[in-house]
Amino acid sequence: MFGTKAKPQSDKIQPKNANGISLDTNSCVIASGTVIEGKVYASEDVRLDGIIVGDLISEKRLVMGDKGRVDGTAICNGSSIKGKIEGELSVNGTLHLSESAFVAGKIKAKKLVVDEGASYSGECLIGEQHFK
Repeated sequence: MFGTKAKPQSDKIQPKNANGISLDTNSCVIASGTVIEGKVYASEDVRLDGIIVGDLISEKRLVMGDKGRVDGTAICNGSSIKGKIEGELSVNGTLHLSESAFVAGKIKAKKLVVDEGASYSGECLIGEQHFK
């Protein structure tokens, strides 16, 4: 009778990247070929495949691809790095340096995971005591 029909599913299309993986619509994506000079602030996750010359601040997670690069300061709450950072990196959570990652400068993180092949040069401060 009336009201017994199932309601149709939402027709909202979930955006996908080039690999067909669904993207969170609340993420900031800085694509390869993009160069930003200055200060970048994001209240959501950041996916970085381009270049930032200056400061990058994300209230959430920073995911950096192989071609991603920061020349300056990067501050976030969690991070997976495959690209290059020259400057200061502060992660109020876990920092994961993947095999292609290179960091030259000061690293500060609550936890650090380093894959074989990743490299960093400079001061490295790990632990809760550095965030009080």
